[in-house]
Amino acid sequence: MSRIRFEGISKSYRDAIALDRIDLDIEPAGLTAVCGPPGCGKSVLMRILIGLEAPSAGRILFDGEDIAQMPAAERSIGYVPQSFALFPHMSVFDNIAYPMALQAVPRSEIAARVDQAAGILHIRPLLAKRPSQLSGGEKQRAAIARGILKNADIFILDDPLVGLDFKLRESLMEDLKDMRAELGATFLYVTSDPLEALTMAEHLVVMDRGRLVEAGPVDTVYYDPSWLRTIELVGFPRCNVLPAHLDATNAMCTTAIGRLPIALENGAASADAMVAIRPEHITSPASGTAPLGIGKVTLVENLGSESVVYVQLDETTLVTTVPARALASLDLGDPFPLAMRPGGPIVFDRASGRRIGRVTGAPGEFRDG
Repeated sequence: MSRIRFEGISKSYRDAIALDRIDLDIEPAGLTAVCGPPGCGKSVLMRILIGLEAPSAGRILFDGEDIAQMPAAERSIGYVPQSFALFPHMSVFDNIAYPMALQAVPRSEIAARVDQAAGILHIRPLLAKRPSQLSGGEKQRAAIARGILKNADIFILDDPLVGLDFKLRESLMEDLKDMRAELGATFLYVTSDPLEALTMAEHLVVMDRGRLVEAGPVDTVYYDPSWLRTIELVGFPRCNVLPAHLDATNAMCTTAIGRLPIALENGAASADAMVAIRPEHITSPASGTAPLGIGKVTLVENLGSESVVYVQLDETTLVTTVPARALASLDLGDPFPLAMRPGGPIVFDRASGRRIGRVTGAPGEFRDG
């Protein structure tokens, strides 16, 4: 299986730096999601991999061979762009078959592979239609089918579900995962949506402001991030991030919600820290949790099966998620008891953003008497 490695890839447009010394290995035969906010450089990196742009510096190793200056047509990479880019005068069948026709694939093989892709993506009844006769979701399925039928081991999907409604995106995400497994290929899935990235990914790459923030297996990046920026960018609702004063000698962090016992992991650190608490680690008091106090509800966002609840505790707003059925009688201003799950919150050095430890402790140890 083909392996990809980016070495020192940089890209500048006059004085603007789009990519800044990216070093990255892509896991073969898996689905890697590349995520980050709009303008972070993820699509530029993919365009350089495809060959639509040249890097200002660095190498792209494809099975050990540098392909950074190789013409795009010679790279064995399939591509699904953000736009549908379907030819309006062609049928859906001919649109999907177009890349294979350019490769002079026999017509019988083209027909079999188009039928296979159309079956996976549930568009067989649409093959005789023109793009103007399709809905937005149907066009996107046709564009995806065309992109993944090139003879290639690596496929890039650049925000392929942008603009589609939630139910359609959910369905297509499952179809794409099934397709990747069936093809046994390497998929690079580019998205600005952190939930979409977490849903799709086996491996996760996080980018911000032209730089690589973090990369690794999706569970590791989510639950054990090495950098504060990762936990800020990956996950929904947003993470609770609190300034803290670190007392390394006594293994304690002082925050606006109390003194938190910690276990340091990476040696010495400055006194200025940040404590990151994911919403799922803020909960109602129960066995095994550490009480924080009683706050007041300031906002409730209904997401269907669960709700996002914003709670004012002293001078701090904390975000948590709870099952929607538990909030039938909850009103703004109502009291809301809060607790924390020890072992989940992470401590970072404020200046560097580097992870330095975790919050620990038993119930009752978190707030001053």
